Amino acid sequence: MSEIPCEKNAQLRQKIVEFAEVLKREAHLLGDHGLEEQDFYQSGLFRGAIERIRGQYSASMKEKRGFVAQVLDHMRFGGFIKDWASAGEANRHDYAVTLNNDRVAIIELKGCLDGNNTNIFERPPHADEFVIWSVCSNPGADPRHNVWSGIHTRLSAEMIDRNQRIDGLVVWDWICGTAARPCPKLTLTPERLTEVGKYRLPPPCFYLFPATVPSPRNNPRPRINDIDDVGILQAMQTCFGGDTKELHQVEIEVAHQGADTVRTTRILQAGQVQKSSDPTPIRRS
Repeated sequence: MSEIPCEKNAQLRQKIVEFAEVLKREAHLLGDHGLEEQDFYQSGLFRGAIERIRGQYSASMKEKRGFVAQVLDHMRFGGFIKDWASAGEANRHDYAVTLNNDRVAIIELKGCLDGNNTNIFERPPHADEFVIWSVCSNPGADPRHNVWSGIHTRLSAEMIDRNQRIDGLVVWDWICGTAARPCPKLTLTPERLTEVGKYRLPPPCFYLFPATVPSPRNNPRPRINDIDDVGILQAMQTCFGGDTKELHQVEIEVAHQGADTVRTTRILQAGQVQKSSDPTPIRRS
């Protein structure tokens, strides 16, 4: 019973922690910097190098966009979608997908969902559907923490506060199904992997959101979308061997509590609550 079936590899996480400690103690032995140990750590060279590497990993979207492009091309060549296009830097979204029924699905690409960037999105007026796709390329990340942080802490609050409708969420990348992030969907049926270029991918994890924006007065507990309501998710499920029993539903209930607007978020699967929050105020600075 969890917000996502995948979990972090505890052994890998421990190895990362241990290696980080070794690196902090012995970094002065690496490279030809010409500094004594004390001078090395006081100079800021080590911290600066760490921040540079971190920035390079965080800022680069090239691999993420290459992954998404291969997936969408695979779907187009297979006849699951009609076409797709990158929206370009001038827009507040990343991809526009033309479905086989000519509806337009807009995709907003995000990282691990636990950062402030998750809050930055805008559903464009021409979107028939709007979904967020989490591509978390950090092997040491905790998918359960990230999914809950993204859905409850960030996305539900943004939807209510800014009247932004999200139809669904995809949590899926090339680390899914690897030793760093084992996928329970493959435990008994490893043949469910799909080869897409250099990637071997398990079925995606999908989260169906409310069909309308929650509102304390007029719409406190809106109906949740079915998979048939969100064509891009339905196409991905068919293309990559998803199972209806594996779908997650996101229920958002909103109310006034004194001067506060509070929302309760529940993640369900097959009608069973996997995780639920207490009524949580929406805070804005």
